[in-house]
Parts: sequence; structure tokens; C-alpha cells
Amino acid sequence: MVKGVRTRLEDLNMVLNQTRDHRQRVLASVAKELTSWTIMVRKMKAIYHTLNLFNMDVTKKCLIGECWVPTADLPNVQKALADGSNACGSSIPSFLNCIETDEEPPTFNRTNRFTRGFQNLIDAYGVASYRECNPALYTIITFPFLFAVMFGDLGHGAIMAMFGGWMVAKEVSLAKKKSTNEIWNIFFAGRYIIFLMGCFSMYTGLVYNDIFSKSMNIFGSSWFIPYDNHTMESYAALTLDPKDSYSNTPYFIGIDPIWQTADNKIIFLNSYKMKLSIIFGVLHMIFGVCMSVVNYNFFQRRYSIFLEFLPQVIFLCLLFLYMVFMMFFKWIAYSTFSEDVAYSQGCAPSVLILFINMMLFSSTPPADDCKEYMFESQGTVQRVFVLVGLCCIPVMLLGKPLYLLAAGKKKNKGAKPEHSNGSVNAGIEMQEQTDLGDGAPKPEAKAAAASHEHEDEPFSEIMIHQAIHTIEYVLSTISHTASYLRLWALSLAHAELSEVLWNMVLTFGLKDHDYIGAIKLYVAFCFWALFTLAILVMMEGLSAFLHTLRLHWVEFMSKFYSGLGYVFQPFCFKTILDAEDSKDD
Repeated sequence: MVKGVRTRLEDLNMVLNQTRDHRQRVLASVAKELTSWTIMVRKMKAIYHTLNLFNMDVTKKCLIGECWVPTADLPNVQKALADGSNACGSSIPSFLNCIETDEEPPTFNRTNRFTRGFQNLIDAYGVASYRECNPALYTIITFPFLFAVMFGDLGHGAIMAMFGGWMVAKEVSLAKKKSTNEIWNIFFAGRYIIFLMGCFSMYTGLVYNDIFSKSMNIFGSSWFIPYDNHTMESYAALTLDPKDSYSNTPYFIGIDPIWQTADNKIIFLNSYKMKLSIIFGVLHMIFGVCMSVVNYNFFQRRYSIFLEFLPQVIFLCLLFLYMVFMMFFKWIAYSTFSEDVAYSQGCAPSVLILFINMMLFSSTPPADDCKEYMFESQGTVQRVFVLVGLCCIPVMLLGKPLYLLAAGKKKNKGAKPEHSNGSVNAGIEMQEQTDLGDGAPKPEAKAAAASHEHEDEPFSEIMIHQAIHTIEYVLSTISHTASYLRLWALSLAHAELSEVLWNMVLTFGLKDHDYIGAIKLYVAFCFWALFTLAILVMMEGLSAFLHTLRLHWVEFMSKFYSGLGYVFQPFCFKTILDAEDSKDD
């Protein structure tokens, strides 16, 4: 009996071992397919969830679904329906019909890996209304450039460009890793923005002739020293007279390297960068105002071109673009080598004082042998500009409300009774989209309806809205122009921080010339490199990025962009699977 029991136990152990081996083989084979099965289940779940949104037509025994489809993708959808019918062997084909609707379509902007980051910056402010002018196209150039004006350093820009270039070159392998670090994901999503900001900063650093707070003497300075050695040894500082020390041939590109050693370097760069910031700011705002014409023309509000755009651009040009003109005229007309005493360097008037006197209708007595104005009849021209600019304000305030009031009365007077048997969608035909990046099919009546967006409002509300808009625009021309001075302030702050870091840290290891100096230089370079990356590249870079973002959102896009739309969200397996993976994590 014992022998029989042992035999049975050995048979049972053999069965258990074979069962374990079989289970291990089954689980190993299932593990290989588990990922694909999970994806298939999620896809089927998403498909059935979407099918549940369809309507059942009992009479025809079919499903009817309504959705937004980009006009350019209609052939692809029709082909997919045909392929699906053929694949399942159905005798009833699937078909696609375009229907008219009064609903506001979603906004769909086609992007690629390069433009997606810039489009996300615009969508963070607000998704464009349907068929509204998309500022992301212009942001690709203006955003890195305005950032570079504040971050202009050839060395720091090269570090940023190399970091962005590395992410661009390795984007395929880096995208597969799917990191959960939010900071890294933000950097990687804006890799093309970082790369362009670095490249533009290298260019502005070359113009500023600034590389880690030092200058490069590539083309040779245009200044020379007329003093002998005894004079230079006797005085700690000497003044260079442009008549005797300047060759009258400017440095080939950017700022002359001799300014890096000048005692009045900050005074010179202060004036130079402040004028640059005003010039770029006024041009940027004028471009934003001009972009409103595209929206007015497309939405058939052409009356706004004459009653809003023209007075706005005239007001902006006659006052602030004229100030930019005075800057260029001052640079050209006044010179050390001028034979006319009134146009010598000592008689150059202040552009800011001239502009303030222009707005206040006042004057400042000039110095001896100098002129108050830069050219003849400038006082008369300035008074005319101010008066015309002031006349533009009533046009902006009353023009559009009065026009809509007159148009409403004319329409009501000539209105005809409607027939009850007419179709509400009669005469509406589908129109192919022509705007790059916009997606949903659009009825022709959509733009026509947009032209009458204020007709149903009472005149008092129209007047209040226009008054708010006019006051905001007039005041913003002053505040926004002053806001662009952040280009000057951050550029000077970055340059001074870089110079302080060089003089206070790295110079510590350059004072000794023996082996002890080598050790000090090694330690000093470590701290200098750490502070350069942490403070000047990352913190200053983030600060300049945020200020540039504000200049685009407020000063530029407020001139023409409303951003009251909603984004088009297509059915996409990749988006669904990524959302499921994030939930699992």
C-alpha cells in the first residue's frame, strides 16, 4: 500500500509539473501579445463609444452621425468609408453628405513638428475664431527676434542653440522615451522655439558685439588714439574726440569693440538700445493694426477698414512713427564732421523732449547757434500731425456706431415680408476652404452673417462697446509703446549681469600667473560656468521668454486677434492611447 501511494504521489507531481510548465508557456505567449491586445481593446472601446453617439434610423436600418470634417480631408474620409465597406463585405455602402449648419465651426490649424510649438503659444492665449487671421505664422520670426533683442549674447545664444539643436537632432529617439518629467516635456515640446531663439540671439550678440560680456575685434576698430605714450601714461582716462580719433568709416557690423573699454559705455548703449526698442515696438504694433484689415475684409466688415483701421493707423503713424522718423533723421543729419554749426553734435536736440513739446504744443529755447527743430517748418508739421491725430479719435468713437445705425434704419425701411414656404437654408452653398490651416467646411453665408454681428444690438450697447474700444486703443498706443522699453531694460540687465559675473568670478583666477593661478582659474571657471548656465541662460532666458510672450499676447495680438473660438478635436487613436497611458501612470 505504501508503494502504491508513493507511485500515485509521483504521478500527481508529474501532472503538477507539466501543468506548471504549460501555464508558464501560455503566460509567456500571452505576455507577448498583451500590449497589442490592450491597444486593440482600447481602440474597440473608443470605436463603440463613438458609435453610441450616432443616431439610429429605424426605417433605413442604418446609423447616422454628424461631425466636423476638414474640407481638405473630405476625399480621405470618403475613401475610408468605401474601404471599410469593402473590407467587411457589406452590400450597403457607406456615404458622406455635407450639410449646412448655423453652428460656429471649430478652428483647425494644420501644424507640423516645427510649427506646433508656436501654435501652442497662440492657443494658450485663446483659440482663434473660425477663419480668423492666425498670428502663429508671423510669431515664428517675431518671437525669437524680440527674445534675441533682450537676450543678445553670442556665447549664451550659442549654448541655447546647441541645446535646442541637440533636441531637434535626437527628437525621434527622445520622443519614444515618454518621460514623466514635466519640465523636460515643456523643453522638448518647444525644442524648435529654443533652437530659433538661440540662433537669433547669436545674431543680435554679433550686432551688440557681446560674447560673455567681451567684444570681438574682427574687422578692426574705427577709432584710433592720437595721444603719445607720455600723455597716456600721465592720465588714467582720456577723451577721444571724433574729429581727431574717428576714421569716419563705421565698424562693418554692429557696435565698435572700443566701446567695451570706454567709461561711458553704459551711457552710449543706454541710448542705442532704448531707441532700438522703440523702433521695433512701433513697427510691430503697426503690423498688428494692419493685420486687422485681413479680418475685416474676410468677414465682410469693410466699413471697419475706413471707420476703424484707417483712423487707428493714422493716429499711430502721425504720432509714434513720426517719433521713429525723428530718431533716424537725428542719426543722419547731425554729425561731428558737419560744417554747419546748427547740425554739429552739440546741437542735436532730444527726440523725447521734441515729442513731449509736440504733444503739449510747447517749445524749449535752444542753445546758442543751435536750432530748436531739426528741419524747417517742423513745428508746423508737428501741430498738423497732432491735430489730425486728435481728429481720428471722434472717427474711431462715432464712425462705426453711426454707420450701423444708418444701415439698420435703411434695412428696416426697405425690408420685405418673408414667405413662410421658403427654406431657411435657401441659397446657401458649400465653399471650399482657401485659408491655409483652417479646416471645417464653411457655408458662404457665414461671412455675410458676421458682417451683421452688431445689428441686433441696441445702439446704446454698440456705443458703449465702441467707446471702450476707442479709449483702450488710444491709451494703449502710449502704454504699449512704453511697454516695448522692456527690450532695452532686459538687454542692459543681461549685459551688466554677464559683465559682473566675469569681473567678480572668473577674473579671480586670472590674477595669478603661477601654478596657484591655474588652480584658482579651474575653481573659478567651475563657478562661472555654473552661474552662467543657471542665472544667465536659464533664469534670464525664462525672463526674456515671458516678456516676449507678453509683448505678443498684449501689444501685438490685441490689435487684431479676438481668440474666441474652440479647437477642433478629431477622432485620433494616438490621442486616445496617450490619454489612457497617462491615466495608467
